[in-house]
Amino acid sequence: MTSTVPNAIEHADEQQPPITMFGPDFPYAYDDFLAHPAGLGQIPATAHGTEVAVIGGGLSGVVAAYELMKMGLKPVVYEADRIGGRLRTVGFDGCDPSLTAEMGAMRFPPSSTALQHYIDLVGLETRAFPNPLAEATPSTVVDLKGESHYAETLDDLPQVYRDVAEAWAKCLEEGADFSDMNRALRERDVPRIREIWAKLVEELDNQTFYGFLCDSEAFKSFRHREIFGQVGFGTGGWDTDFPNSILEILRVVYTEADDHHRGIVGGSQQLPLRLWEREPEKIVHWPHGTSLKSLHLDGEPRPAVTRLNRTAGNRITVTDADGDIRTYRAAIFTAQSWMLLSKIACDDSLFPIDHWTAIERTHYMESSKLFVPVDRPFWLDKDEDTGRDVMSMTLTDRMTRGTYLLDDGPDRPAVICLSYTWCDDSLKWLPLSANERMEVMLKSLGEIYPKVDIRKHVIGNPVTVSWENEPYFMGAFKANLPGHYRYQRRLFTHFMQERLPEDKRGIFLAGDDISWTAGWAEGAVQTALNAVWGVMHHLGGETDATNPGPGDLFEEIAPVELPED
Repeated sequence: MTSTVPNAIEHADEQQPPITMFGPDFPYAYDDFLAHPAGLGQIPATAHGTEVAVIGGGLSGVVAAYELMKMGLKPVVYEADRIGGRLRTVGFDGCDPSLTAEMGAMRFPPSSTALQHYIDLVGLETRAFPNPLAEATPSTVVDLKGESHYAETLDDLPQVYRDVAEAWAKCLEEGADFSDMNRALRERDVPRIREIWAKLVEELDNQTFYGFLCDSEAFKSFRHREIFGQVGFGTGGWDTDFPNSILEILRVVYTEADDHHRGIVGGSQQLPLRLWEREPEKIVHWPHGTSLKSLHLDGEPRPAVTRLNRTAGNRITVTDADGDIRTYRAAIFTAQSWMLLSKIACDDSLFPIDHWTAIERTHYMESSKLFVPVDRPFWLDKDEDTGRDVMSMTLTDRMTRGTYLLDDGPDRPAVICLSYTWCDDSLKWLPLSANERMEVMLKSLGEIYPKVDIRKHVIGNPVTVSWENEPYFMGAFKANLPGHYRYQRRLFTHFMQERLPEDKRGIFLAGDDISWTAGWAEGAVQTALNAVWGVMHHLGGETDATNPGPGDLFEEIAPVELPED
């Protein structure tokens, strides 16, 4: 459903400052850092042209490489699969190339302000994403326990759904100081953000999302908790998140990460691909016309990394799938951290033992999607008996869970995301082929829409993904379990390496599973910028005094540190 939290954008005064995903753990203004005319910093001229390994060509890796290149360094990007990572846009064989499916990230909140900087930089357009009950969504059907309800707004649903929405708002207000934190984030009141969050981290680090609901008087009804889990807020059901830490959920609702989503016209993978080819106007050392593509042989990244080890002089040595061995003064690792445990042979000396423990404890969510191309947005046809749309964005407790209808106009071919699921719901699909999945999905949707023959509109083969089965990912995104705050803090703060022994410096972790907001592209961008600051500092560089970087302000805004004993 659309946001049901108090003081969210649709309930707020339009004059309120916009919110950003910079907090609450590390309330640093990445958007201001990026927009400042002084740039992100500079390195000594003696370091110009220095090669830096960037392992992983997803959004985090490409952003980091792009900014390092602008400083005069030579990023060497390694990528096992394709540029883009989980920004993966695919087409349908034999269909109009404009028909695409977003296998990974497909919707982005306005609060992703650092991400938006790069979307604007490469000239991409966005449009409203048709989430349940969103303004851009003509209609939504909620189908639970065999009973369907058609709605254009929340008020069209039975009273129990409004009761659940109210219970969630009360739960957040009473248990997590929602209004106070929302206000502090809007006003970028760092002392107040830190004061509220420090208390909540100490109180709630060991609490699950479901336990948080159960502790609330507003959610004493099991029926309400069940409906909330199946329908949820923002993008749909959240029961697959019930075992996760409530702190993860609070980060989402505080920063409105689940509200007012936009999709990237033409597909999200265009963002890293365009950054790969972009020739910056302001660049140091390199001639104008330089791009990441031009710095790489044949315009392609190096292949998969197979080994990482430390060598003399505290260098980082990288071996790739072609057998090529190169040694670097610095490296950034942006691939999913489990790769360091399985696909890549690593020296134990790469990281302190506590960081290895944090990597091993990282908890990933499974996720699957299946898309089909159709001849037109037939769902906008009207039922002769009811006058309603014949099919709607659908939330259900059936196997499909979430069905999204995506079109580019009434007379053009369109796409249906027949199912988008997480965790146990995703694992149910894992043994099935794309066509087998589609058959089960069509059967489920046929029970909700008995008058609609979806199959007759399908014009191509389905495309599907199960991220837990992808060999270079092994999961969709990180989601901390209760008690994992300390692990996440170790990973996020790894870019601050002066506190590490000298023989543990020089390799920097980045990527969305290192961030506090995993599952959102904004986290990939923010941690890339942290790593860029770390590399710059490691090589003797510094930021402009008028534009301090995340490391310069670290002591003022560092994440809460919980005791280890």
